[in-house]
Amino acid sequence: MDEKTSALRDIFLDATGSETVTERQADARGSLADRDEAAVDERLRELVAAMRERYGFSTDLDDAAYARVARGRFDDEDDAAIAAAIADSVDAETVRDARLDLHLVRESDRVVDDAPFAYDDLKRLTAAGRSIVECAEELDADVDAVARHASVARADLTSTRTNDRFRDEFRALLTDAEIEESHAASAREDGLREATEDIETDVSL
Repeated sequence: MDEKTSALRDIFLDATGSETVTERQADARGSLADRDEAAVDERLRELVAAMRERYGFSTDLDDAAYARVARGRFDDEDDAAIAAAIADSVDAETVRDARLDLHLVRESDRVVDDAPFAYDDLKRLTAAGRSIVECAEELDADVDAVARHASVARADLTSTRTNDRFRDEFRALLTDAEIEESHAASAREDGLREATEDIETDVSL
């Protein structure tokens, strides 16, 4: 056992009072590999179909392609990589449009570095029902630039009106978000329990 390993062992002993790892400590956090991929894929397609029926989609991609767009978004693939995975005839702009159809806005979509206006101002005007032309006039900006960012604003606004239901369910299906939240909640409960025990121990009658 080298010096660093020995030091880590001492820290573990101080923290736990035990030389062994308990079953709870040894349990794996869980990962996407533990999930039923067939069930995930089925639920993905159900969500896509529900969104298509509710909102209508702006591209000719089928439900399977839209499901692939969602997967790619949470695998941190860029739109060009997702497009290449779907078909040679699909380009990054089509994937971007499909991604916005699914309310899967990237933070980079909200960055306005090619026009003299703020995204929040455009979003406010869009929420007020202003047309692209009206927004462009109000913001003294190019119509094409406004149109590109207005599609992002519409996706954000539509998602907000449903309390981000679809976006959050995609995230829950395709990431470890629920697992991480569960562990965070457990950690908070453990910390509160330990703090309470310390208070009770320090109280003298």
